[in-house]
Parts: sequence; structure tokens; C-alpha cells
Amino acid sequence: MEKTYIFFNSRDELQRIDVSKIVYFEADGNYTDIVMVNKLRASVCMNLGEMEKAVAAQIGDAAKIFMRIGKRFIINMQYVYSINVLKQQLILSDYDHFAFQVSISKEALRKMKELMLVTKI
Repeated sequence: MEKTYIFFNSRDELQRIDVSKIVYFEADGNYTDIVMVNKLRASVCMNLGEMEKAVAAQIGDAAKIFMRIGKRFIINMQYVYSINVLKQQLILSDYDHFAFQVSISKEALRKMKELMLVTKI
């Protein structure tokens, strides 16, 4: 399978990131943190809405693996391990090397759970 990369360019830095290695994006004000499978974090100077548009513009159909969850997160659906609505927890894992636990609103998790059951992503 051919790798797909996304590029983020600023005045001082160029970041080239393998899309399949992105676990999730997290909003941090006017910045977005990109969390990867090796636990590295990259910070990019754009808000989450801009990030959503940039990802779609750069990788087109491959962007379908990402889902916006609430106001703070865009997650890679390939790494969803567990959705616990009552505890407001989402666990993202590759079942082998990492597991990230993120707190998300009950409503957002309910919608996500329903969507996953319907689409069988």
C-alpha cells in the first residue's frame, strides 16, 4: 500500500506526516496538536476547523478515515478500540504498541457509537 503524506509548512518549519500514523488531532486554541502512533506530538498553527479543511484538501478521499468528535478532537477511526459513554472515555489503540485515552462528551460519544454501528467502520 502506498503511503499518503500530509504537509504542514510554516515560516520556520516543514512537517511531513504519514496519514496512517496519525491517531488524533486535538484542538488547543489557535493551534492543533497532532498525536501519532509513536506518541510524538506535532503542533500546527491552525485551529481544528482549518485543520479539517486542510486534511480534506490535501488527501481527498483518504480523509474519510478521520471523524470530528465534538469541539476538541478529530480522530482516526482505524484506531478506535473502546467507546464508553458513561465514563465519557474513548480509547484509541493499535492493539499492540499504544493506547490513548481521551475524554469526550457523552453526547458526542453516543453519536459516534451509533455511526460506527451503522457504517461498520
